[in-house]
Parts: sequence; C-alpha cells; structure tokens
Amino acid sequence: MASFKVGSKSEVFHLSGHTWLCSTGLKPDVMIQVQDQTFHLHKFPLLSRSGYLETLFSKASESTCVAQLHDIPGGPDTFLLVAKFCYGARIEITAENVVSLRCAAEYLQMSENYGDANLIYLTESFLNDNVFTNWDDSIKALESCEHKLIPLAEELHIVTRCISSLAIKASYAEDATTSWNGIQTKSTSGNWWFNDVSSSLDISMYKRFIKTIESRGVKAGIIAASVTHYAKRSLPLLGSSRHCGSSYSEEGTNHGDDGIYYSHEDQRSLLEEIVKLLPSEKCVTSIRFLLRLLRTSMVLRASAVTQENLERKIGVQLDEAALEDVLIPNMGNSAETLYDIDSFQRILDHFMLTCDSSCYNNVGEKQIMVDDHSLMPITKVASLIDGYLAEVASDENLKLSKFQALGALVPEDVRPMDDGIYRAIDIYIKAHPWLTKSEREQLCMLMNCQKLSLEASSHAAQNERLPLRVIVQVLFIEQMRLRTSISGWFFDTDSNNDDTSGKSHTLEGDSGNANMVMNETMKERVYELEKECTSMKQDLDKLVKTKEGRSFFSKLFGLRSKTKTSPGDEDGVRKE
Repeated sequence: MASFKVGSKSEVFHLSGHTWLCSTGLKPDVMIQVQDQTFHLHKFPLLSRSGYLETLFSKASESTCVAQLHDIPGGPDTFLLVAKFCYGARIEITAENVVSLRCAAEYLQMSENYGDANLIYLTESFLNDNVFTNWDDSIKALESCEHKLIPLAEELHIVTRCISSLAIKASYAEDATTSWNGIQTKSTSGNWWFNDVSSSLDISMYKRFIKTIESRGVKAGIIAASVTHYAKRSLPLLGSSRHCGSSYSEEGTNHGDDGIYYSHEDQRSLLEEIVKLLPSEKCVTSIRFLLRLLRTSMVLRASAVTQENLERKIGVQLDEAALEDVLIPNMGNSAETLYDIDSFQRILDHFMLTCDSSCYNNVGEKQIMVDDHSLMPITKVASLIDGYLAEVASDENLKLSKFQALGALVPEDVRPMDDGIYRAIDIYIKAHPWLTKSEREQLCMLMNCQKLSLEASSHAAQNERLPLRVIVQVLFIEQMRLRTSISGWFFDTDSNNDDTSGKSHTLEGDSGNANMVMNETMKERVYELEKECTSMKQDLDKLVKTKEGRSFFSKLFGLRSKTKTSPGDEDGVRKE
C-alpha cells in the first residue's frame, strides 16, 4: 500500500482525557471543539494554512478564540492530522485517510493561496499518482468513504474517479496481465476482481461500478458472473432458499458471509437491485441461479415487477433448467398446492412466446428427430413439463384444469415419446379417485397412444384406472404393430429367398447356412410375437366379460349385450 510522509517535526501533541494539547511552550490562544474532543492550539500555524479559519478568527475580539467544527469531514481524527500538518509535524498520507484529508482540506480552504504545497495539492497529487493507479488502494479509498464523507467526496468527484479507475482495470484485465500504461493490475484470470468488489463495495457503489464497466464494453457473461458472485455473498437467504420452504425465519439466514446482520427488508431491497443489474442478453446468467433468485424473492416478498422480471429471464432459457430447480414451494399464506403451479405456468408462457414458431409449427410426427437441434429446446421443455406434472400430480389440491393447461402448453408433435405424460396422468388419476369417467377421458386426451413405448403400452393395457376406451385403443394399436412386424419379417424372408436363388452354385453352401440362422431367428421372433398376441387377446376377453366392456363392445360393433351367456356360447365366440 502506497503512503506519503509529510512534515519533519517530532510529535508535539499529547492527549489529556478528551483534550489535545500542544507542547510548544507558548500559551494557546485558540480552542477548537470537534464533537467530543477539544484542541488547544495557536492562531498563526492554523491561519497561515486555512482560509476558512482565517475568516473565522479574524472577526474574533477575544484573546482566546473558540470555534466549533463538529461537521468537519473525518471528525476529530482527521482534524488532528490537519493540525499536525499546520504545525509541520510528521504525518503519513495513506489510501485509508487520503479521502477524509482531501475533504477536510476542501472544507478548511487549504489551497495554494495559503502556502505552497498545501494540503489540497498534496492530497490531490497522492490520489492521482498513487491511489487511482493501484487497484487495492482504490478499493481502500472507496471503503473509507463513510456516509458523512459521501456528499463532499461526490462533489470533488473522488468516488467517481475511484470507480472509473477500478472499471478500467477490471475491463482491461480480462486476460492475464501485469501492467497497462504504468497502472498496476493483478495477473490472474478475468474474474480476479469479483471477490474484491463484492466484499468491499456496498450496493450503491457496486451498481455504479457495474454500469461503468458495462459502458466500457465488458462482456455480458463477465457482468452476469460478477453479479452472481455479489448476490451469493451479500444475500444470506439465497443460500438457504432451497431448504427453507414457506418458513423463512430460521436462525442464521440473516447473516452474510461477512458476519453482518441483514434484515429481511434489507435483503429484499438488495435482491431487487441485483435483479436490475442482471444483463438482458439471453443465456448469460445461469438458469439455476435465476431460479434460486426467484425462490428467494418469493420468500422475501419482493415486488411483483421483480418476480415478473425473473420469470421472463427464466422463460427465455427454460430448456436449460433441471426438474429439481423448477419445483418451487408455494410461499403464499393461503397456498392451495404444495408447489407454485402458477409461477411455473407463467414461466412456460414466456418460453412459448420467445420460442421460434418454426421449431414446431407444421412439423409432422415422422419429421421429429431427437438429434434435430432446431427442435431441441422445446423438446427439452416438453420433457421438463412431463416430469413436473409427474411430481405435482399426487397433490390432491391440484385442479384438473391446471393439470390440463400445463400438459397442453406444448404442441403434441414435439414429444418424441409420450411415456412421460402417460406416467403423470396415471399418477394424477390415482391421487384423484373421484374423477368422473368423462374427466378421465379428457385427461387422457393429453397423450397419444401411438407414441407409447412397448413397456408403457403393456402397462396401460392392464391399467384399470384408465378409461375403457383408452385401453381398447392401446390394445388395437399394439395389435396393428404386431401385424406390421409379422408382415415385415415375412417380407424380408421372401426377399432373402429370391436373392439366394439367383446366386452361383459355389456360394450355395454359405448362403444356405446364413439363411438357416436367419430363419431360426425369425421363428423365435414370430413365437414371441404370437405370445404377445395371445396375451392381448386374453386382456380383451377379460374386458368383454365386464359389464362396462359388454356395453362398450355392443355399441362399438352393433351387437346386443346379453345378460346371460352359457359357457358353450362363450367358447363358440372365442373359436370364431
């Protein structure tokens, strides 16, 4: 840390209680009171350096002049250094006291009109030559700007110059470097200054710093990373928001990394300012950090504008979110559901507004590929919705209309498979056994039975909670798939036989062996398909036996349902 020593005389001041005395041997003729301390001094040294004191004491008629300087910048400690300077005693100007000395010198009018190398000149030179050219000293100078110093320090542009010097170094030193035009910087990675500014600057200073480096063209990603670092250090509740639920008065959540106590009002105000500092560019701020901010804003009861801003930023990059992060507990006092469904739906609305319509409009099911990058964002969000619905479906207070609204937000074509939405529907029906048949059928319209995997289809065919119409549809689709598979195998067999007959006699032995192996494999596959077909027929027989099934198939095939059926008749029907 840089320093500058002024004066040559030894210590001439000593403290007696709350009174400072000067041991020059001359009787003091000036008494100056600064807050709770009194200084017994002499006119000549003071008046020869200070225009303010000269004007003040020139009007005094008493032999001993009394003055009160309670509002002098820096208080008694700074005035003691000023008095020593006037007497020519040794003082040391450092980054910690230069701002208060500069402000006090301005207050006392210690310009060059009252002696060469006066205090204004010396402090100003030290600021320009030492403080503003050094990162650590600029930080210390800003830290020394107490609340009482701010007005005069702002008027003298000390704060602005300190922030500008920091911004120059931060914007220039994104890469490893050691110096720039004589300005000392730290030779580490581009984020070396994050911890310094987050631990040293309050939110008002930090805002000005961020705005300055932004104006100098620093990348939005660097700014977002700095704001994230500042928030994690300054917002105690941000670290505990994932675990605090609806109760946010837990012990320890009001103390920051610096050990300072922050009330909820302070944290709410700080969070709202931090959200305003986040860059507007897409995907420069971590989606997980944004979701943590949103959760914390709900805990702190932040303004609706702040929460809406966060939801919009999250919606723009929702495809990067993880399921565990979007499961935000409902913080409302009259919360009906366990999770905040409304907030998640608003986030989805923002995503759908910003998502390129070309990603999913007029796209057929056969055109959708998992590796199609143009469809990846909305496909990921569709999978996220399915997982979210599966998590919230067991909530008895979740209304059917909200479940349907979330499930229908993305077009059907963007889901490569519908296993996820089927699982969510099954959980919802199980948790809400009072749903009517019509409501269950409406719910099942969210999924496409043709896009169920073999495992999901087998589960759905035996799921008694599903409407009968859906079960029959699943069985019919599986039967069509079975027929298609068998036809495909036989077609491949015929083609292989035709190709084999056209080959030369020298290759007949090898071809015959290959065909034998292929035929054996096909026989095994056909046997497996026959077993699956038999199983599906048995499931159909069980459905026909039920009263609901007989009524459904009677309407479906135009047959009358019989109240009694003999075993022989049933066998005859099965044989047919």
